[in-house]
Amino acid sequence: MTLRQAAFWAGFAALLGVSVWTVAPDPARLAAGLPRLLGWLAGSWPPDFSGAGDIARRAGETVGIATLGTLCAALLAFPLALLATRPLSPFLALYQPTRGVLDGLRGTDGFVFALLFVAAVGLGPFAGMLGVALHSAGSLAKLWSESMETADPRPAEAITAVGATRMQVALFALIPQTMPQNLSHLLYVWEFNIRASTVLGLVGAGGLGQELKNAVDLLDFNRVLAILIVIIALTLAADRISATLRRHLA
Repeated sequence: MTLRQAAFWAGFAALLGVSVWTVAPDPARLAAGLPRLLGWLAGSWPPDFSGAGDIARRAGETVGIATLGTLCAALLAFPLALLATRPLSPFLALYQPTRGVLDGLRGTDGFVFALLFVAAVGLGPFAGMLGVALHSAGSLAKLWSESMETADPRPAEAITAVGATRMQVALFALIPQTMPQNLSHLLYVWEFNIRASTVLGLVGAGGLGQELKNAVDLLDFNRVLAILIVIIALTLAADRISATLRRHLA
């Protein structure tokens, strides 16, 4: 084993030890809590779908948050992706700072952004949409810039040789070449946002999470089960739609 490998495994062992010490996993507590959880699950049957209109409205909010959030994210991500693509960035001094901005957006969960926007614009799905948009913009721009940086360089080199500008290289070489892949990334992010938007209501940002929080606060587990069934169905539908569209783009 080399010194570098030994240092890696020592660091991994230290990280694992700190994680165990911090989290303090307790199998005895889990064993004691499982019967209580099973009792709640048994008591939640049958699911309570009364007031289905409220659940449907919240489901619509969830889809709206994810869809508009993803669209706004794409509009934000496009210029950021150009700045974060080395062959296209008009000023190389902006390349690393833009990458840092993308890491910051991706590293801050949409849940956190939604919480901040709830404080800024008030309760409701608009705050959730803004939270989803900011987080997703970082993810999309990162994916798009990497696909353009790893694209076949020959078309870009050919039009650069005849005097094309960086923007012309982007519009006529890299973007057309990577369009199917980038649209696939967009659909994947939308699918992820459907799942993420179901819990934004826990901070007052609308969607099914809001209905779920209300049911949990009232200890209405029959209602909780009904909402969870709708969340699972919505997530599966988004997954199937996204997968089908991605196959057509491949």
